[in-house]
Amino acid sequence: MMPLVFAEPGEEQIIKKIVGSPEIKKHLEDLGFNVGGQVCIVNTLGGNVIVRIKESRVAVSEELARRIMV
Repeated sequence: MMPLVFAEPGEEQIIKKIVGSPEIKKHLEDLGFNVGGQVCIVNTLGGNVIVRIKESRVAVSEELARRIMV
């Protein structure tokens, strides 16, 4: 298990755990990051990560990406 920021771009990953406060977990769930869901890094820009999740593209900060374990 590793933080999402260390995953290779273009490789599908399964979300295994989301760490952080209840507010952070709720925010990520609202964006579509749920345990068991698939996520794929599309690109990284200045520390921020653009991911494909549920047929959508979402940009998250490096700090939030470190809380998503794959």
